[in-house]
Amino acid sequence: MEITRRQLLATSGLAACGTLIPSLAFAANPVIPEATIAARQNAPVIAKKVNQLFNTKPTIDQPNDLQFAANGDLWILDQKNPNKVFTVNPKTGAVISSIETESLHGSGITYGNGAWFIASTKVATGNPSTLKVDPKTGKTLKKWETPGWGIYGSYLTRTRQPGDLPLESGGHGVKWAGNGQYWLATPAGGKLYLINAEEGTVARSIQAPTIRTHGIALEGDYIWCTGSDEAEIYKLRMSDGGIVAKIVLDKKADPSLHGLDIKDGVLWYCDAAEGWICSLT
Repeated sequence: MEITRRQLLATSGLAACGTLIPSLAFAANPVIPEATIAARQNAPVIAKKVNQLFNTKPTIDQPNDLQFAANGDLWILDQKNPNKVFTVNPKTGAVISSIETESLHGSGITYGNGAWFIASTKVATGNPSTLKVDPKTGKTLKKWETPGWGIYGSYLTRTRQPGDLPLESGGHGVKWAGNGQYWLATPAGGKLYLINAEEGTVARSIQAPTIRTHGIALEGDYIWCTGSDEAEIYKLRMSDGGIVAKIVLDKKADPSLHGLDIKDGVLWYCDAAEGWICSLT
């Protein structure tokens, strides 16, 4: 039986039962409802200044997500394979240490239950996965198929060449929510998923504000979510995904938006293209 995108998206209604999304790839851009697009376009703008704090190149070639540690250090995930997690002094940009992981083209990192949870956007075999990683060794402790994975955006027009990784793309931004759960943005699925961390099952989901979601950061009852194509950051109600505000960057002048985190009320983001770590004040 053929399962359509509409039917597959409808499985989010089973999320309260802690279900796994069926193992089928999307092969089209997710449908963003017209009401969501209108809310995104009409959202009040929060004025922010982009501060280019330090550049990670060449040591960290493609910083694709970041996460503050409890002691104030900054973890930066390099998507260049083999993926490494770098511990960095956020005041100076100095690298303190690095650990190689088993992620491929990783796009998201968070910490909870004594481990890193890393979105491995690509895989050599199988389907895109989320990894539970030992932060001392970089070894994978557990892994689960990422909900909503598929082929979207520029990948729809690409032809896989011999030796290339599969075109399918998995999770991007990921942030620990507490109570054994984390939030995960998966562009191809068109959703932000609340995941039961130790099982990899979907607790529930909310509508993504745009197609190419990337980094996310949690603040109280809200989720900040980057729209990389728009060069905007959206403030979403965690309860239902409603867009309440946005931050607008200058596509030409500002470093591009990839990973995101928040510390002491200040948003930080990383630019995987040029290597910049930035804050918004």
